Amino acid sequence: MPSYPPDERDVRTVRIAGLELPVRATVVVVAVILLVIFDFQRTLLPDALLRYDRNPEEQRMQAFSRLLLFLVVPLAIVILGFRDAPARYGLRLGDWRWGIGLAVAGCAVMTPIVLIAARQPDFQAYYVPSSESLPGLLTTNILDLFSSEFVYRGFLMLALARVVGPIGLVIALFPFTLTHLTKPESELLSTAAGGAVYGWFAWRTGSVVWGAAAHVYIVTLIIVASAAAAGRL
Repeated sequence: MPSYPPDERDVRTVRIAGLELPVRATVVVVAVILLVIFDFQRTLLPDALLRYDRNPEEQRMQAFSRLLLFLVVPLAIVILGFRDAPARYGLRLGDWRWGIGLAVAGCAVMTPIVLIAARQPDFQAYYVPSSESLPGLLTTNILDLFSSEFVYRGFLMLALARVVGPIGLVIALFPFTLTHLTKPESELLSTAAGGAVYGWFAWRTGSVVWGAAAHVYIVTLIIVASAAAAGRL
């Protein structure tokens, strides 16, 4: 597995109320807490446009909101605040041979599981309202899931990895899992495992690109398959 050795800026500390805290990791954790709160509260979305019924227009608005909260803001912290390179936080191709292989293998394993799940009433109730034309669906999912993979597996996990090591992968599962609380129970229970796999992809390749690609494929497939199974494709 690749190592993520810290540089002197990663381990620089500040004393707050008697606590010696690593500056970068602390900023990252606090930022992610706030960003997840703003995302959950739909802070950037006009109340008049929110129906909370997972319709395609609302899903796309949320995707653009996450583009700002989960990608633009963390990137601004990395570039302007830390004076650091985004590549150190997973925004690169990394070990692309492993990345392509892992993404293809993961999608192949998940395809039959997704097709079976799509026949379940709770999955259909959750995903069918988001169904739309494939170009629109892909646009929404790419904006949403690439941004989400960056904030959890790049910005948070790789920042923690340089301070606390591999346990950073496990810590990053907490906010990722919490953002799935409204999903069907069977999917929610598997979220931690799925998040761990995406985290391992990012750790192994040094990139969030390949996990994001697999994530987009799986979510797009579950929406299309659920709509097809419900006769509403």
